[in-house]
Amino acid sequence: MLPYVVAIAHALGLISAAAALMSTRTSQGTIAWIIALITFPYLAVPAYWVFGRSKFRGYVTARKDEDADFRDALSGVRDGVEPYRRELPDEHGRVQAVELLAQMPFLGGNAVELLIDGEATFASIFAGIERAKHYLLVQFYIVADDDLGREFKDRMVRKAREGVRVFFLYDEIGSGKLPRSYVKELSDAGVQASAFQSTRGSGNRLQLNFRNHRKIVVLDGVEGWVGGHNVGDEYMGRDPKFGHWRDTHMRIIGPSVLGLQLSFLEDWNWALDEIPELSWEPKPAESGDIPVLILPSGPADNVETASLMFQHAIHSAAERVWIASPYFIPDEGVTGALQLAALRGVDVRILIPDKPDHLLVYYSAFAFARDLLDSNIGIYRYGPGFLHAKTFLIDGNVSGVGTANLDNRSFRLNFEVTGIVVDESFAAEVEQMFLADFASAQKMTAADVDSRSVWFRGMARAAYLTAPIQ
Repeated sequence: MLPYVVAIAHALGLISAAAALMSTRTSQGTIAWIIALITFPYLAVPAYWVFGRSKFRGYVTARKDEDADFRDALSGVRDGVEPYRRELPDEHGRVQAVELLAQMPFLGGNAVELLIDGEATFASIFAGIERAKHYLLVQFYIVADDDLGREFKDRMVRKAREGVRVFFLYDEIGSGKLPRSYVKELSDAGVQASAFQSTRGSGNRLQLNFRNHRKIVVLDGVEGWVGGHNVGDEYMGRDPKFGHWRDTHMRIIGPSVLGLQLSFLEDWNWALDEIPELSWEPKPAESGDIPVLILPSGPADNVETASLMFQHAIHSAAERVWIASPYFIPDEGVTGALQLAALRGVDVRILIPDKPDHLLVYYSAFAFARDLLDSNIGIYRYGPGFLHAKTFLIDGNVSGVGTANLDNRSFRLNFEVTGIVVDESFAAEVEQMFLADFASAQKMTAADVDSRSVWFRGMARAAYLTAPIQ
């Protein structure tokens, strides 16, 4: 009996290795999977079918124009926002490239507000919820049944009972601890609630490695929020383990909110096979004409949108590239872009947490830190609490606030969304935010890396090998 089991295991290993050869996106990932599948098929085969897929099969996005309803909706959105399109200086096609990635143009007529940390973010979101008159779209990766989570639930319930249509979407894995009673209470009050369910659909039952990491709130198609906060007490700094939680969100008023709405609608349609009737009439802010682009990304895209977004931003920099990310495990393209920018004399700084929430990620960050430091790239480790912000600043006028980290998961496995703002005043606010964070951080040196034990450096290299599934 045992010889048959061994033969079947190795046969499945060979079949899976062939599948990895034809589908895995990176050469490093392909080689790693093939070696593992052939050498250790007993463990590698089930791991590959859970973690090895690089494309989210069956998810239909509006940008692919494969669904008639979405094609009509997207066409109407594009036509409607055309009067707000902003023609920005497009040296060497830089603006064109990012607009093609987003499949939407930069739109003017917006007001934007930078929201630093949980108190400011949720005060703004809760005040916005009270202003909702027609509908409310709520989407988070993590929703917890704690004080903040229950307050959020109560506010959604209250709006639903007032007659406002409320749509609530959460990731089935990120919110895996959310009790059924939480969702039932929402449903009983008239809130339409659903998990995103990456495992939905035939052939997708094992694809646990894909996550919907987006955090979006939209009211009436005129106001929207996007950024790094999830819904949980730790995001308010109430977790005794992490203490202060350093995060960033952004509020947008104006036509670009429709980009957030479209991203939500795609995910909602995947979850429930329905397209709610929403308002697609762009409404400019009463004051402000700031160009904003909403750039969704995910494993259903034809290209690695998030990675290309970061590479594009870095290559566009002439003076400064400042990036904050809690999980910093860049791929070769982003690493090379950072090194080239530093060689051009650009001020390149990376802000990461000193206090880890995932040990593998913590060790992985040391695997390539020496090479970046040798390239004159500043790496700052934030000390007062846990840094969870996903922001960037390019030169003196381009800022990004969103959900994407600089790691393989955000580049290839997660559904993410980023708001890109072209405005000197907003960039000045982001600059002051970064300067305050740098002042609370310790700048790494080559000695910090070299002084680590051989065991630690070995762990760092080993952890880096697990980047595709972190």
